[in-house]
Parts: sequence; C-alpha cells; structure tokens
Amino acid sequence: MLLNRLKGVPAWMSASIITSCNALSFGLDTGTIGPVTTMPSFIETFGDFSATLHGVIVSSILITGLLTSLLGGILADRYGRIRIISLGSLIFGIGAAIEASSVRLPMFIVGRLIKGVGEGTFLSTVYVLVAEISPAKRRGTVANIPQMFISAGLPLGFFMCYGTQVLNGSLSWRLPLAIQAAIALTNAAACSLVPQSPRWLLAKGRTEQAREIIAQLGIADDEHEDLLRQSETGGLEHTPDVSFFHSIRETLHEFKAAFARPVRSRTAFACFILAMQQLSGIDGVMYYAPVLFSQAGLDSEQASFLASGVSALTMMIVTVPATLMCDMWGRKTSSLVGGFLMFFFMLLIGSLYAAGQVHADHGAARWVVIVSIYLYACVFSSTWALCLRMYAIESLPRKTRSSGASLAQASNWSANYVVALTTPVFLATSSFGAYYFFTFSTLLCTVVCAIYMTETKGHSLEFIEKRYTERQLNVRATGKWWRHGGQSIRLRHGL
Repeated sequence: MLLNRLKGVPAWMSASIITSCNALSFGLDTGTIGPVTTMPSFIETFGDFSATLHGVIVSSILITGLLTSLLGGILADRYGRIRIISLGSLIFGIGAAIEASSVRLPMFIVGRLIKGVGEGTFLSTVYVLVAEISPAKRRGTVANIPQMFISAGLPLGFFMCYGTQVLNGSLSWRLPLAIQAAIALTNAAACSLVPQSPRWLLAKGRTEQAREIIAQLGIADDEHEDLLRQSETGGLEHTPDVSFFHSIRETLHEFKAAFARPVRSRTAFACFILAMQQLSGIDGVMYYAPVLFSQAGLDSEQASFLASGVSALTMMIVTVPATLMCDMWGRKTSSLVGGFLMFFFMLLIGSLYAAGQVHADHGAARWVVIVSIYLYACVFSSTWALCLRMYAIESLPRKTRSSGASLAQASNWSANYVVALTTPVFLATSSFGAYYFFTFSTLLCTVVCAIYMTETKGHSLEFIEKRYTERQLNVRATGKWWRHGGQSIRLRHGL
C-alpha cells in the first residue's frame, strides 16, 4: 500500500485524510455559489433573475444529490467504498466543468444537477469509509476530518470569488468553477492511494485481504479480533452478486425494513437529526450571507467581504480545535450545548427584528445581529456539524450502515433543499420569520437529543452494535422499558 511510504504518519490517518479531501468539493460549492450568482459579470452573462429563480439556481444541486444519495449504499456495498467515492468526485468535476463553460442559464443549471449526482454519490460514503478504517479511540476525531475539509472549502471558495471578481468579463465567475473541477478530478485520481474498507472486505468473505489491510492500517489487536468475530455474524446489506437493478429492488425493500424492528428507531433518529441539522438554518446563513448582512444594514461592499471571507474563515478556525477535542466531551454533550447556544442566538436575532429594533443606519441592534450570526455559525461548526453526522454513522449497524447512511443523507439533502429554495423568498417577505423557524427547529432537535441520544464516544463500532443488541434483548425480556423504574434508565443509557 503506497500510504505506508509516509513516514511517521499512521496509515489509517493518511487514508482518512486522502478520503476526506473529496469532501472539500462540497465546501467549495457552498462557498462559491452565493458570491458567483451575485457577481455583476454573472448577471451580465445570464440576465437578471428573481429571488425565486435565485433559490432554484442555488438549490438545484440538491435535487439530484437527494436522489443519488439513496443509491449510494447500493453502489458502496456492490463495488466498494473507495471506488464509489472516486466515481462521485469524477462526476462532480464534470458538472463543475460544464458550469464553468456555460453560455446559457439552463446549461449552468444542468451543470449543477450533474454536480449533485457526484455529491450524492460520494458524500455519505466518505463518512462511512473514514469511520470504518479508523481506530475506535480516535474515531471521533478522525471521522470529523471530512467536516474539516468542508469547513476549509467554505473560505477557500469565498476568497477565490473575492479575488476573481476584479477580473474582466465572465472569467471572474468562471475561474472559481474551473478550479473546483480541477480539484474534484484530482481527488478522484488520488483515491487510488486508499485501500478498501477491511470491514467491507470481511463482509464479502475476503478475509485474508482484509487481514493484510488491517495490519497495514495499524488497527489495534483487540479491535482487530472484535472486527473478525463480528464478521462471522454480519454481512453487507446489499448482496454484490446480483444485478444492479435487482439491487435497487432489494434496496427499496431494505429501506422499508430499515424502519421495522429492531433497527427502525436508529434509522429514524439518524434521519431526524441530519434533517434538523439543516433546518437549524446553517446553509441559509452560508448560501445567503450577503443578503443577511445587507438586511442588517451593511453596505454591499462590506457585506460581500464579510460573507466572502471572515464568516467562513472563522467557521474553519473553530472547526479545527473542536475536531481535536470532540472525543473529550462526547456526542451527546456537544449536541445539547450546541443546540442550546444556537437556539439562543437565532431567538435573539429574530426577536430584535420582530421588535423593530434593527435599523440600517443607526443603533446597536444591527451589530448584535451581525455578531450573533457569526457566533451561531461558529457554534454550529464546532458542535452540530461534527457530532450529529458522526453519531448517525456510529449508531447504525454494519448490515444497514450504508443504506441507513444514505437515508440519513437523503433527509439532510431534502431539508437543505427546502432551506436553500425558500430562504431568499422568506427573507424578502419577513425580516424575522426565517430566524424564528430556524430557532424552533433547533429547539425541537435539542429536546429530542436530550431524551433519546446515547453516548458512543470511545467505543468500537462492533462494541456499539453489541450493546444495542443486548439492550434490545433486555427490552424484550423485561417488557416495555418505561414501566420498570430505575431499570428503564439503564436501558436507555446503556452505551
């Protein structure tokens, strides 16, 4: 394995970093689409468009992303995690190239639809692969490396646009998209350096090859043995020996089975928290930051700079220490603390607008709004952006992990589409309505996490699955948990 040539760096870390580079494309798209579609040269090329059409342009990538994310589990189980990640980045690069060369707005939207196919193909599989090749004691940190790359892509995309907007003609908006295409195609080629998931190989019965990769990755002996024992009782959700279309029919059946006993609660909870991650409003902030800052009273030049650089750069900076420390405070603690703070900042902003205290040319309220937007984004990046997706992957059993992750990612794409499509219209009709919607969506998710989330920090995926299985057996043996006093607490918080 070529990764062994990197002296002093564990192979599992090198493989995780190279795999996570593919997630950079997601951040780049989020960071560039807002500035690109507001550049005067972009409007000169395609003409003026309404707030509704602006929402359609931005959100179109999410339509195909949603549809293909549902197939990601099938493809990952059939052809292997790393091949599907590489294919997704290749498709994304082709879509970005079409965007960069567009001469009509429909052509630009087609490029975004193709990019969505790529994103939906690789994004959830990146998280699955990184979780499967990282040691249990380090998984909390390593599994969040993709989020670090997404966070890095945001300011990189914004600052690229800030730098290219001074160029003459359409090159100012075409160049950032061409760079996106080059990065995505490079990532697709770099995937050849990463081995297949040993868990995937074991599930396919390729035990000797899996043993070799486990040894090369440097996974500890005790976890190595747990992994091998688990492989004797579990397999892949999608059988790779049947036709692709038969796999699709099987997947439709498996999606239905995912909401039946004994895994329906875990599937539903993963879908819920990843949908609420978007309904908390983060992409409304990132896609339309110039609109939010302008609404708060900053002139267009200030708004462009703040939205293009400082906000995204701040998010990236706080993501780094948060990623390194996420295994210290745990998934549930991070979810609750982050949810409460995000609820507070959104409630504060919405209340100031509802009370008519925010004025464009005077008063302290507009600066409170601006600072609160920054603080909200920082809290999200250091808590919910990391812990919710990680928990969703960790809590799913191996047999349904690929499709469960696909379903959860699809719920995330669906909520993201709603936010991206409706936020500009929402802001145009009400100064505070969008903020209140984000406020109470965050509150709902925080309350549900407080009640139902269990802690998975520091445990191997096999241990987590074992404890879930034991808990389900205990529930069946003792009856409904909520009728058994102190024992119910043990069943709910058994991890």
